[in-house]
Amino acid sequence: MKAVAGKTQHPIVLNNTVIEEKHIEVLQHFNVKAIEVSERLVSGAIFKPKDREQEKEETETKPADFASMYRAAVQLYKKMFNQWQSGSPINLIELRKMLVPLFECIEDIQLDVFLLHKHASKEDYFFHHGISVAILSAHLAKKVGYHKEWIQVGLAGILADSGMARLDSSILQKEGSLTLAEYEVIKKHPTLSYRLVEHINALSKEVKLSILQHHERLDGSGYPLGVKEGKIHPFAKILAISDTYHAMTSERYYKKKQSPFKVIEEMLVLAHTKFDYVLLQTFAQTLLNYSIGTNVVLSDGREAVIVYVKPETPIRPIVRLIEDDEIISLKDKPALFIEKIISA
Repeated sequence: MKAVAGKTQHPIVLNNTVIEEKHIEVLQHFNVKAIEVSERLVSGAIFKPKDREQEKEETETKPADFASMYRAAVQLYKKMFNQWQSGSPINLIELRKMLVPLFECIEDIQLDVFLLHKHASKEDYFFHHGISVAILSAHLAKKVGYHKEWIQVGLAGILADSGMARLDSSILQKEGSLTLAEYEVIKKHPTLSYRLVEHINALSKEVKLSILQHHERLDGSGYPLGVKEGKIHPFAKILAISDTYHAMTSERYYKKKQSPFKVIEEMLVLAHTKFDYVLLQTFAQTLLNYSIGTNVVLSDGREAVIVYVKPETPIRPIVRLIEDDEIISLKDKPALFIEKIISA
């Protein structure tokens, strides 16, 4: 196809681009009604448009199926956790049976991977958190190239908090902020989680280490050991990002949820000191790649739709205002940011 120029300094779509669904979405949101394309595909075959209505129907059925599976998994995890509290060992086979179908939906649900907090309730936050951290961790592990280990990383995501089953349940059920003494008790859970999984042969040593280290931070400010970047396993760095992201985007008794975009922007400020920067950038870029066409509310209350994402500034995309079709680059408006996602 020929290049399509936009109002920014760069073309919306470059010359000789092989058109994919993501390009069509970008063009639509820039109000481009038609483009000139070749009569033949790269392979030389005659171009035949797909039945987009059929594609739409197939796509719309997947999130609903996932939502049902997700809710069922949360309730099953709650049951498993109650069994762990009673002293039962972790049944890894049952855990895999519960999670793997969710992991296999990751590519299909796209933006919903980053909107798992919308399913959560503050009453059952802990159980939603475990399932969501597992999904987010598996997703990020796969994105950065762990094509064999990504499921194990996902399992580590839910097992990271398994040690909470050995703590006083009143702390987990507390509706207010933790006292300093209670927080010191909570900080023991990575060690307790490690003890619960230490003798599970089906889990690799790397996964067990990541469970122990998922609250460690690059500058040594984490717990339980206070180790620094060079001694933190890459799997643990993935868990740290997933755990923090879901916690900050979810509503809890003592804390309001925040926009995914604002959360990642805040996390990027802490990159190099708290989180692995490359992993966090990958996490941020995949969120925005999935978000083209998403309706959002800006911090000034205006509604807009994301139309373009620059790789160098993934958290501050270009948006089109609903009210007057004005195109705004959030990179050039530091006081303005995406407050809330309405729908994809």
